[in-house]
Amino acid sequence: MALPRIQVQNLGKTFGFGRNEVPAIDNVSFDLQEGEFVALLGPSGCGKSTILNMIAGLIPHSRGDIRIDGEAVEFGKVLKQVGYVFQRDTVFGWRTVERNIGYGLEIQGVDKTEREARVARAVSQARLKGFQKAFPMTLSGGMRQRVSLMRTLIMEPEILLMDEPFGALDTHTKLEMHQLLLELWERERQTVIFVTHDLSEALTLADRIILLSARPGRIKEDFRVPFPRPRDAIKIRETPEYGQLFAKIWHSLGEEFSLAKGEV
Repeated sequence: MALPRIQVQNLGKTFGFGRNEVPAIDNVSFDLQEGEFVALLGPSGCGKSTILNMIAGLIPHSRGDIRIDGEAVEFGKVLKQVGYVFQRDTVFGWRTVERNIGYGLEIQGVDKTEREARVARAVSQARLKGFQKAFPMTLSGGMRQRVSLMRTLIMEPEILLMDEPFGALDTHTKLEMHQLLLELWERERQTVIFVTHDLSEALTLADRIILLSARPGRIKEDFRVPFPRPRDAIKIRETPEYGQLFAKIWHSLGEEFSLAKGEV
């Protein structure tokens, strides 16, 4: 069997020191295979984003081991095969849509002709034609998030880490972003870890849902999402299979919501 693209073993994270120590993550282990789309789901404060940031090398882990393509992840070390989409759009207000999307290519020194061709393709894929010269202040929240997404994808990452990128969007816009992401992922089949607190979102997008317990975050259950691909972000929610799996996971997730609130 091929080496997993991402390996997380006995991962732990504690914030603070001494009497002020707060355990955020405890003994978390999981693997991701090539092209797998995994959602991390759990109540607020369970450490979903903390796990993602440790995998990205943005914060150090306290215990355990993280490996990407067999290489140990080190705090502060950038891995070129990894792209990160943040919770809020990170577009530059002083750059147009096309210059935002092409920013990473500029930094890499990609030839102007190639850069313009790749940006034009990304604009088309994100359904942003006609807005290439627009500045972010004139765009809707969904459009800005599309710009953020394409700025990451244009770098052609093989591994994509996504931290609740659609959490601030309204329901209709979120569904549009789900469909766009599904279409883009079908073309490239990146290995994805997607952090969310939205069960519907996880079921729509993922191959697996790793459910985390209330803090300190531990893996409670690992669910397979058996829905065939390609998927339609709206029609999939109308199937009985979707409703059945939603109910099963929701029961387990609801227990953790109660624990997080101190009701159990």
